[in-house]
Amino acid sequence: MNSSFKKYAAEFIGTMVLVLFGCGSAATAGGELGYLGIALAFGLSIVAMAYVIGPISGCHINPAVSLAMLLSRKLTSTDFIGYVLSQIAGAIAGSAILYAIIVSAGMPTTGLGQNGFGPGYGIGISALMAVVVEIILTFVFIYTILGVTSSVSNGNVTGLVIGLTLAFVHILGIALTGTSVNPARSLGPALLLGGQALSQLWVFLIAPLVGSVLAVAIFQWLNSGTKGKQA
Repeated sequence: MNSSFKKYAAEFIGTMVLVLFGCGSAATAGGELGYLGIALAFGLSIVAMAYVIGPISGCHINPAVSLAMLLSRKLTSTDFIGYVLSQIAGAIAGSAILYAIIVSAGMPTTGLGQNGFGPGYGIGISALMAVVVEIILTFVFIYTILGVTSSVSNGNVTGLVIGLTLAFVHILGIALTGTSVNPARSLGPALLLGGQALSQLWVFLIAPLVGSVLAVAIFQWLNSGTKGKQA
């Protein structure tokens, strides 16, 4: 139980950091940083946390990643529930800290790095296209994770590869949906903002999970019968 608590605490901390620094960069300095800067904020958050909490919990900090590990039989159903609850709590905590910072500075609280689509958000893609985009982005992200973690020899570079891949998918996705690929990351800001962010949340809860399932299915199919398929 003590070991499980440490893993859940690590996932809480990691997700809080991801949301605070990733969404925080978008909400407070997005205009100055640009898409590349915001993408790097998310990616570098993963890199930092991977080398800190990775040895404890594997640094999922994303329900879509935990689902992929569950389907790959690298995570028990009990730990899956614990991980997801911890990730959600961490995302809410990170969003709450960001909200408090913005309010204390007298800034408008209309933006917490939330995801979205339609008129007035990014280039204004439709709900259907937002679903498609999030499935594709999550597929690429999870597929990369499955590949780089399939061999223990990649251990030293795993965090870097995963972090850069998250930045990579953000570069395309920010102008489209704000890039979720992570239901917890989307849930935190939406709960605090309400309104449109909350009404559109369903896309960012469902599509990343679908993308995760597809990534696992295709990865296992393409790697079936190969040596060292799963390390």
